Amino acid sequence: MHSCISCSVPFPILQSGYLLIMQEEQKKYLCYSYDSLQQLATYVETIVPKEKTFVALCKNPDSPGPFIPLHELSMRIKHEDVVQCITNGPLTSYLQPIIHTKTGDIFGYECLLRSHHFSPKQLFSVAQQTGLHTFLDRRAREEAIRARTKIKKGIKSFINFLPSTIYNPEFCLRHTFSIVEQYEVAPEDLVFEVVETEKIIDIDHLKNVFATYKRSGMKVALDDVGAGFSTIDMLTLLQPDYVKIDRHYIQNCDQEKEKQAFLKEVTRIAQTLGIHVLAEGIERKEELDYCREIGIPFAQGYYIGKPSPNPL
Repeated sequence: MHSCISCSVPFPILQSGYLLIMQEEQKKYLCYSYDSLQQLATYVETIVPKEKTFVALCKNPDSPGPFIPLHELSMRIKHEDVVQCITNGPLTSYLQPIIHTKTGDIFGYECLLRSHHFSPKQLFSVAQQTGLHTFLDRRAREEAIRARTKIKKGIKSFINFLPSTIYNPEFCLRHTFSIVEQYEVAPEDLVFEVVETEKIIDIDHLKNVFATYKRSGMKVALDDVGAGFSTIDMLTLLQPDYVKIDRHYIQNCDQEKEKQAFLKEVTRIAQTLGIHVLAEGIERKEELDYCREIGIPFAQGYYIGKPSPNPL
């Protein structure tokens, strides 16, 4: 099963059937029959022009399925094993602990998507190439919410999301909210955070996404503050509940004055705005000690605990 680019509705890549080809500026489509995936791949790679071409697969050419860009179909055939994992394969959510720096008590867990066969980087890279990033992002949110069954009420779950996959927040997040209700998860225990690989381009759109989460009683977070796209200016513009400081500024922060100045400034501004600061990427006791010393309330990293299938 594969996914429609616009709404993530699954559809199959058929072993045999018809390949329909439509140019963007045309209303009619060409039709080729094929008897194997190898023949389909040959059509896709050699016969069909590559630019501004959309394709569909079907058993009956009079009832075409959803059309997707040709290059995405090509990538789905090329990475068929990864695509199968994305759409139908077993996925799970590993949990990395987040602590109170003052007490060491567990504050929450970041939920991280995992597969037994492919790395997260492989999954999201292929998803991006094949137009399945919306589908995978939604699956990742679902698995993170299901993981709440392992976590006590009152402990936060930090769940990553890609703003670019949420076209219309009220519509696109409806399914996520239904999973929250299905598993009887307290909305206030969920924190949805912009993932580190996502560049913030449309501020108004992200504001709308944040507002939709907040209206449902959930919290929101900015990841990797200081990494370029999530600058300190974004704190004032977006007013998140939490900010995660990019690990670059945490590494050896007990030794480097420039990083110390940045951390103190972010902490000062966040406190003024009522935003909670979280230091990620803690790998040494000295880094944790310094963050505690300057008033950063939350922290995560390998020194504290690695991602695990069960809560540490």
